Amino acid sequence: MKNITFILLLLSALGFAQESNPDYDEQLAKSLNADEYGMKTYVFCILKTGSNTTATKEERAQLFEGHMANINKLADEGKLVVAGPFMKNDKNYRGIFIFNVSTLEAANALVESDPAVKAKIFEAEMTVWYCSAALQQVNELHNKVAKKKM
Repeated sequence: MKNITFILLLLSALGFAQESNPDYDEQLAKSLNADEYGMKTYVFCILKTGSNTTATKEERAQLFEGHMANINKLADEGKLVVAGPFMKNDKNYRGIFIFNVSTLEAANALVESDPAVKAKIFEAEMTVWYCSAALQQVNELHNKVAKKKM
C-alpha cells in the first residue's frame, strides 16, 4: 500500500495530475449543469428517411413547415441545442437533433412532437451523448449571426 501511495505522489509531482483551469467560470458552469470537466449528457438524434412514401407534395410542404416550427419552438425552450440537415448522402440521413436532455425517454417525447416524424416522413435513431456543456450556447450565438430566421 505504501508503494502505491508513493507512486501516486511521484506521478503527481511529475505533472501527471490534472491541472486546474485558470479560465474556469464556476457560475457559468453551474448554469449549464457542467460536470468538473465542463461536460454533460445530451441525446444525439439522427433523422433518417422514413417509411411514408405516399404523402403528396402539399402534405410534405405542410409537414416540413410544422417540422421547422417545432425546431424553433424546442430551440427557444432550450430543449434543442443543435439541429440541421445533412447534404445528399447514400445513408438516407436527413438531419440531426441534439436534445438538451439526458435520457432517451425524454428525447423520444421531444422527437414525437415533430409532425414530420409523426407522419413517418422521418424516423429517428437516438443515443445518449457526452459533450461540452458549452454546446448549449450555440442557439444564443446563432441568433447573433443569423440575418434571417428560418
